[in-house]
Amino acid sequence: MTPQFASTVPDALDTARATLAKLRSVPALADRYADVMALDSLEDLIHVPVMVKDDLNVALEHLKPKAHRGATWTFQSGGSTGSPKLGYAPTGLYMNEVYEQWKPLGPDDLFVNGWGAGKLWGAHYLMGCYADLAGCTGIGLGAVNRTEYDVWLEFFAARGVTSFGGTPSVLRPIIGRARETGVKLPELRTVLYLGEEWNPGLDEDLPLVAPNAKRWGLFGSTETWVVGTNTPECAADTWHVLPSQLVHVGENQMLDFTSLKPHGLNPVLRYQTGDAGEWVTCTCRGSGPALRVLGRRDGEVKFRGLLLNADTLTAEVAAQPGVSQVQLVLTEYASRGSTLEVLIVPARDAAGELAERIRTRILASAFGGPATAFHRDPEALVVRLVEDLISNERTGKTSKLVQRREP
Repeated sequence: MTPQFASTVPDALDTARATLAKLRSVPALADRYADVMALDSLEDLIHVPVMVKDDLNVALEHLKPKAHRGATWTFQSGGSTGSPKLGYAPTGLYMNEVYEQWKPLGPDDLFVNGWGAGKLWGAHYLMGCYADLAGCTGIGLGAVNRTEYDVWLEFFAARGVTSFGGTPSVLRPIIGRARETGVKLPELRTVLYLGEEWNPGLDEDLPLVAPNAKRWGLFGSTETWVVGTNTPECAADTWHVLPSQLVHVGENQMLDFTSLKPHGLNPVLRYQTGDAGEWVTCTCRGSGPALRVLGRRDGEVKFRGLLLNADTLTAEVAAQPGVSQVQLVLTEYASRGSTLEVLIVPARDAAGELAERIRTRILASAFGGPATAFHRDPEALVVRLVEDLISNERTGKTSKLVQRREP
């Protein structure tokens, strides 16, 4: 049986105590931690209340963390059309530890970084830091839209790209386009993914486009940073946890994370990301238990690698003039990734062009959120006026979010 809280990291207990002291110094959180006695061992963390994103943001607003040395970088972990939820990291983004455990890239590789850059999103820069440690040659592709796929695929083939990374919802349509047009990438040997679960459709396309390519994954969040890694020998949903990450499986299999980085900037102490999981034996037969992630069980869902809060987005749309009711329909297509349809029941006094006005507002968000995903594929967002929202035929209930899967 896996201990609830165990670590081999030197000074792990001191680091946990220091984080608890930081959280106690935040006036708005002082009462929350007042009843926590001294931590005599890591097992005493069971008495520490779990924290969620709002708690962490209150702490960060008060603490205003600064890196021990070098620059302090600010990133966002999610949002809708409002202010982003922030996290911090020092130069290097803690990737030295990742590099020690995970080696998909080497000096001879030509790596395409396909994660979107800018707007406070961290994955592009995270993988840039990893590429620097690996000593490979990098191509900072960033976000591209569908009209650009052909020219970039031709470029990749001509250059002999050996590694391509991105969220699976970005990778699938690009590799799918290569399959459709007959482009071959024979030198591609690693496909890196981070930000959402692996898309099984890639397992169908890659053998025909890049028969030598294998998947390599990272799991984490902007609050925790990288938690775990996997290799082609591991199941796609199973992760080997980094030494500096203390993971606890709590009630209803909800995961909470404690950072044991001595100079970590985010005060992560039993932080719940919304993911559920369980300890398993990995198919790679590596030593020790591995973490299988079962998916999210909170109000947020992954949409093209980004966190989308259905409650927040529907509330913001519902607050606009002329809107009576709102519902989100998220459809996952195996061939092209996710689409989001915003269904609106208009008020009686709704002005004309309501659907276009709401769509423009979502796309114009200064902070990214859904807009970042739609930059790559504007057709993935549809706003439609309807007479009635979609209800469950059995219960009659109407949910704010409807999720579907299509071929």
